Amino acid sequence: MKVELLRYTPDGEKLVASAAKLCYSSTGIESIEKGLDESNVQRFLQVLVDLGHESPIEHVNFTFAIEGVSRALTHQLVRHRLASYSQQSQRYVKLDQFEYIIPPAISEDEGAKRLFIRAMEEDQKYYDRITNILYKRYLEEYSNQGIEEAKAKQKAEKEAIEDARYIFPNACETKIVLTMNVRSLLNFFKLRCCNRAQWEIRNLAIEMLKKAKDVYPILFKGAGPGCVNGPCPEGSMTCGKITEVRETFKNL
Repeated sequence: MKVELLRYTPDGEKLVASAAKLCYSSTGIESIEKGLDESNVQRFLQVLVDLGHESPIEHVNFTFAIEGVSRALTHQLVRHRLASYSQQSQRYVKLDQFEYIIPPAISEDEGAKRLFIRAMEEDQKYYDRITNILYKRYLEEYSNQGIEEAKAKQKAEKEAIEDARYIFPNACETKIVLTMNVRSLLNFFKLRCCNRAQWEIRNLAIEMLKKAKDVYPILFKGAGPGCVNGPCPEGSMTCGKITEVRETFKNL
């Protein structure tokens, strides 16, 4: 897994402080910004975070580039709808040898790992064979329609891989760029940093949190699973490790 922070809103903490102060001020934004320096920005943000006043933090965005993750992960990721996503397309990108993610439980067992890799290799073979069959059929159709050769080949390949991709498993590696505002990120971390979250998206969430916290530590103070700032929201499904979890995210 590779997680890179591509962009983030500059002067984000000052922006949040300015937007929040505007809610309670009779003066304009220009006057408010002139009156803010680093020390009172930090002091005001601390109050804001402690009060849980979250709407002003929506003005700050983070954009991450993520590689080396599975389609199983991104199927979960895109359920977080208050975000923007750009993902590598299997309709337009022909995978001559697809990469795949092996779950740790499978990787640690030689027998299971051997079967898993064999299944991945077979998937690639069937993808290639199906792509070839469909490509030849579409190429013949387009050629018969009088479409010039280069364009006919391009259309035939695109349509062939569009259907052949159905053979690929959830393990198939993918790449995605996502943008979330801070409020959405905090909700994402609350749900996906939890010990009960699926292992791969939990690892992703923790890596994203580390990078976000390095940039704006006050905005992400106390970020993490729901039990960091209160009782475990999982009820009877709790992992039972609340003290350990709190310590982990306190030192993240």
